[in-house]
Amino acid sequence: MSFSSLLQTPSTTTITMLGFGTILVLICLSAFFSSSEIALFSLPYHRIDVLVEDGKPGAEMVRTLKANPHRLLVTILVGNNIVNIATSSIATGLLAFYLPSGQAVLVATFGVTSLVLLFGESAPKSYAVEHTESWALTVARPLKLAEYLLLPLVVVFDYLTRQVNRLTGGRAALEEQYITREEIAEMIDAGEREGAIEDTEHELFQRLFRFRSLIAKNAMTPRSEIAAVSHDSSIETAVSVSLDSGHDRLPVYSETLDTVIGIVRLHELVSRSRAASVNDPDATSVLACTQPTLHIPESRALDELLVDMREARIELAIVVDEFGTTEGLITLEDITEEIVGEILEQTEIRPIEMLDHRTMLVRSDVDIDLLNETLDLSLPPGEEYQTIAGFVLDQAGRAIEEGDEIRYGNLAFRINRAEGPRIQRIRIIHHDADP
Repeated sequence: MSFSSLLQTPSTTTITMLGFGTILVLICLSAFFSSSEIALFSLPYHRIDVLVEDGKPGAEMVRTLKANPHRLLVTILVGNNIVNIATSSIATGLLAFYLPSGQAVLVATFGVTSLVLLFGESAPKSYAVEHTESWALTVARPLKLAEYLLLPLVVVFDYLTRQVNRLTGGRAALEEQYITREEIAEMIDAGEREGAIEDTEHELFQRLFRFRSLIAKNAMTPRSEIAAVSHDSSIETAVSVSLDSGHDRLPVYSETLDTVIGIVRLHELVSRSRAASVNDPDATSVLACTQPTLHIPESRALDELLVDMREARIELAIVVDEFGTTEGLITLEDITEEIVGEILEQTEIRPIEMLDHRTMLVRSDVDIDLLNETLDLSLPPGEEYQTIAGFVLDQAGRAIEEGDEIRYGNLAFRINRAEGPRIQRIRIIHHDADP
């Protein structure tokens, strides 16, 4: 055999070695594309901005690639599919030297699939998840080079993908960058577990998330606790009611609480009382210094109500039901407390007071959901009540008095203080609580 014929017909061993070497390179390329996808699409935009500001090498290239996420994804998919298909084809050709064609195809299909899944997909993606930032900075420039090398295919498939999306009514969700509320909540919980967020900060974030789902009925002062004055009352009477109740703003009604016509402020009452003329009896009437207020449905969302009250520049609104009956009132302070927690004045009682590891004293107007969240309880909410007092009355099924006690599971609810049929404070005893 001549030397020229040897050059023209390389040995099977040489072909096999070159083939397996090429397969190894292709699997490495598959790992590169797979890990690049995870690293770049897992890296949030705010972190990219921080990396650019810090001057990290490759950060600007990452920002460039992420500026067109659709093109980036097409580049990765085109590159990954080319190397995976090439790997399967070369493996099939090599095995054909040693096995019948049918067996060669079968072995190549399952063998290459296993290798690609393990070394080209699973392991690289796991690494990219653990080293998202560093790997994204590392692969940014090689990935941009791959985009240039594959540009004709990338442009064609990018165009075809957009046309298919247009025909099917699909939307390029990759171009609509967003973070869901659930993802933010998970990050906050993780930050609290890792110690990056303090307990008080974590509680504030939780209140902010809960705030969006609250309505006026959740935060209002109920009708039974409203201190109000009639429109024909004297200023001296209104001042006395204001001082006795501890409220510097009072609703003014014409006949009953269902016909509230406005509110009066203590400082205006005092100013009007001092300036009142003996010859002008109307000047000493509450109606003379009554200001208009809002009447809002009990289903009004708190976040929207906050905007309404700020725009109208009022501090107190009347809450009515679907029939126009006054259900309660709500103030800016009530809304603020849903975010920052209870703001106690000197004469106010704490809503929840822990007496020992299994006994707590709870104000009757505490919301069931808040009590469950704060004390890790599972009291069922009801359609007819939202407060702990409503829950106790619902469980009792009758009017209860001071000193009465009802049981619910391993909890005992004892009426600690009541004024007639109206509950003030409830003592809750958790009989199975650990010290």
